Amino acid sequence: MAVSNKIKAVLAICEKKQIELAEYFGMGKQSMNNKMNRDSWSAKDLIKIAEFTGCKVAFVFPNGQQIVLENEKSPDEQTSED
Repeated sequence: MAVSNKIKAVLAICEKKQIELAEYFGMGKQSMNNKMNRDSWSAKDLIKIAEFTGCKVAFVFPNGQQIVLENEKSPDEQTSED
């Protein structure tokens, strides 16, 4: 299954619309349609989609260990707790 189809499935499960994702990305409906049709997604895009849907992007190893991909915070967003 193409990545775009999986993204559409995630949006459906989370009851989000593709137009809402386009707005979250700061692009128009046609630009998002083009991105979906080209199936052109970067790792940063996938992380942003995960944040939009309340999910996480991760590598899950056979032993259950996980490495979660997250956007790096800018220095302005970092707190003393980081």
